[in-house]
Amino acid sequence: MDIAALHAAYAAGDQNPRCVVEGIYDRIEKEGLRPVWISIVPREQAIARAHALESQDRSKLPLYGIPFAVKDNIDVTEMPTTAACPAYAYTPTESATVVTKLEAAGAILIGKTNMDQFATGLVGTRTPYGICSSVFNAKYISGGSSAGSAVAVAGGLVTFSLGTDTAGSGRVPAMFNNLIGLKPTRGAISTHGVVPACRTLDCVSIFAETSYDASLVLANAAGFDAADLYSRQPAVGAGASPWAGAPTFRFGVPSEALLNFFGDDHNPALFKSAAEQLTTLGGVAVEFDLQPFLDAAQLLYKGPWVAERYAAIAKFIGDHKAEMDPTVATIISGAANYSAVDSFDAAYKLEALRRTTSTAWHNFDVMLLPTAPRAFTIEEIAENPIERNSILGTYTNFVNLLDLAAVALPAGMRPDGLPFGVTLIGQAFTEAALLSLADKLHRKLSTALGGSRRELATTPSLKAANPPHGCLLMAVVGAHLSGQPLNWQLTQRGGQLVKTSKTSPHYRFYALANTTPPKPGLVREPAFNGPGIEVEVWALPANTVGTFVEGVPQPLSIGTLELEDGSLVKGFLVEPVGTEGGLEITHLGGWRSYLASLK
Repeated sequence: MDIAALHAAYAAGDQNPRCVVEGIYDRIEKEGLRPVWISIVPREQAIARAHALESQDRSKLPLYGIPFAVKDNIDVTEMPTTAACPAYAYTPTESATVVTKLEAAGAILIGKTNMDQFATGLVGTRTPYGICSSVFNAKYISGGSSAGSAVAVAGGLVTFSLGTDTAGSGRVPAMFNNLIGLKPTRGAISTHGVVPACRTLDCVSIFAETSYDASLVLANAAGFDAADLYSRQPAVGAGASPWAGAPTFRFGVPSEALLNFFGDDHNPALFKSAAEQLTTLGGVAVEFDLQPFLDAAQLLYKGPWVAERYAAIAKFIGDHKAEMDPTVATIISGAANYSAVDSFDAAYKLEALRRTTSTAWHNFDVMLLPTAPRAFTIEEIAENPIERNSILGTYTNFVNLLDLAAVALPAGMRPDGLPFGVTLIGQAFTEAALLSLADKLHRKLSTALGGSRRELATTPSLKAANPPHGCLLMAVVGAHLSGQPLNWQLTQRGGQLVKTSKTSPHYRFYALANTTPPKPGLVREPAFNGPGIEVEVWALPANTVGTFVEGVPQPLSIGTLELEDGSLVKGFLVEPVGTEGGLEITHLGGWRSYLASLK
């Protein structure tokens, strides 16, 4: 069940956490531990945890009674961490920060899931614990490296799960199992207590059936952690997404020449359909050059970043290489081919690609890509494990290197019964806006949840934040309106028009004397009952508000305006003294009407 459905069942008395946990363990006993799980919390311990929750205040626990799983490179107290390599196993004395936070929010851990060994792979076949397959067809891979985490959610064993994502491991399995796969900004969720793959790039990812669920999990998982050297505290305005509140937005789609589906016959049409549906949500497609992003992707496995994987397990691989998965050992051992000079050369190349790719974001707000070009059978991966794995990362490998955020979402079913998926990609710390848009697009493209027959339409939608993340709402009434001479002061700062509205009736409106360009002023009179004055409400990135306000000349000021619906926003007011010598134009209802009256 999704989070809202479980919470509703708990509130109605139709379910309780103990019954839910009992049902999950009954299924695991019937279906077997492998290949989804590497280890599980002892049944009695999980039931005791559920029972303890039942005496607590549900209203203070946003994830009350919600079962979840974690990938087995994430530490859980007194449970072995194997990273899918039995010889590597150790038993931690404390849980990863993210696990501790989720349990504190009321979630119930069921167990640790199967994965590509040392999180090296996008296939889910590089493990001694059995190969996970797509819940839609046992012949096809589940995707990796977070294979078991995705299958556990798609198969209805848990409501959400944690994976990790360095090259796409939180997104590719989402596509093959019809799930939401959130890859947050690097450092948004602590990786303290996570076995590193590439420590500078690793992210904890979230699998869920809906964007609503992923958003709720993120809200309880994210946050700065001093124990994680790569944890980040976003600055004011970081990830500002004014486009998320606007009636229209721009999305980047690659030129057709650079879209490669590697011989697949069905996915091109499904991707085209996804782009078309995004336009019905207000999106304006902008074609862009994907090549520099693809060039960055090549650096991850065909450059010295593989040495970072070696650094994570250097001593172990020296002593236990024969006990590792052969493909994983081959990839990580390749680090010996790179020198310190190679690392610096690659760093310089990546910095050049950052510069090139950053200019693309001037032309669009969000990027739409296939999550993976195509699916492979388990047999096909066995025939060519490295090259076909690389194909799966075509549209994912560059994201962490370029410090981007991404949400993978279901995008319809193929004629052969396999799911397809697309990914929305945004700049760092835009997760909230991406999830909101992903929810809308998901509902356009899909009907069922995960691998079940339950309907997406029965789940709560995820509302866009108001104001948009990282933004402040600013109401303008005169020279800053669209098409007026000072509107550039908003657009130059990345502001976007959210809506046109009116003030409440408690405002008088004046054309001010001796202003260049001509400007009006609003004065609030609580007892006045006028027509309301036309305003435009703009979303302005919070880190630009200071310079905007600095340019406001006396007698104008920025204060708080009441709109006709009772909501409050920042906006232009004038000191009463500023109306001296001016003309009251309240009856005209707005600046544009006044300007028209002068013609």
